[in-house]
Amino acid sequence: MRKNKAKEIISSGNAVINGWLQIPSSVSAETMSQQGWDTLTIDMQHGLIDYTNALPILQTISSTNVVPFARVNWNEPGQIMKILDAGCYGVICPMVSNRDEAEKFVQACKYPPEGYRSFGPMRGLIYGGADYADHANSEILKMAMIETKEALENLDKIMSTPGLDGIYIGPADLSLAIGEKPGFDKGEGTKAYSTIMKILEHAKKNNIFAGIHNGSAEYAKKMIEKGFQFVTVGSDSRFISAGAKATIDRLKDTVKSEISKTY
Repeated sequence: MRKNKAKEIISSGNAVINGWLQIPSSVSAETMSQQGWDTLTIDMQHGLIDYTNALPILQTISSTNVVPFARVNWNEPGQIMKILDAGCYGVICPMVSNRDEAEKFVQACKYPPEGYRSFGPMRGLIYGGADYADHANSEILKMAMIETKEALENLDKIMSTPGLDGIYIGPADLSLAIGEKPGFDKGEGTKAYSTIMKILEHAKKNNIFAGIHNGSAEYAKKMIEKGFQFVTVGSDSRFISAGAKATIDRLKDTVKSEISKTY
């Protein structure tokens, strides 16, 4: 089976640099795939992407060395199995709040006897190789999102779930869960920041890796220094928006400057 490069990076003690796809376009995915990301995650929860869009995006990513991941829209076994059959090498599951939900998620990703995933990896065999069934249970990374009040009360129970490889922090929902405004890149001294650090320490204690969504490269670097081994920066839609706005702002400033010289 094709090796999971993301798993190898984490095992070596380094951090995975993850990109985020929200636009239902294989062209934007192709553009993102050429920028040097270690992994690209298809956002099927808050992005505009469904399975029909995800399939050609996975095919596009597969033409590069980037590892394909997906965030499913819920802890629903059918969707998890289907996106794995399509060739995903990592699954991020939102709103995992207790041990039962964590076990349900992990087992949906694993073939018996470790789980209850149904066999039929139509595209997984193409991408992963003929021996896919022999190694999929160990090669595919499984990440549970910690972002609810209940999850914060069950950190060790969730993180000690057999087969769970890592956790992923969604700072926006986590902030809402603890009574703060949603947003990324929480500053030191905030309740959200201390909660994020608490989650990280519990992940380390349970010998699993931790991931987090960031709004800037600078904050992502800071999180790597703290011990996070999977960092997401922005998204395809945010990059388009930020790049376009920066260009327009610079152009308008130039126009205003030139006009002022004429008066």
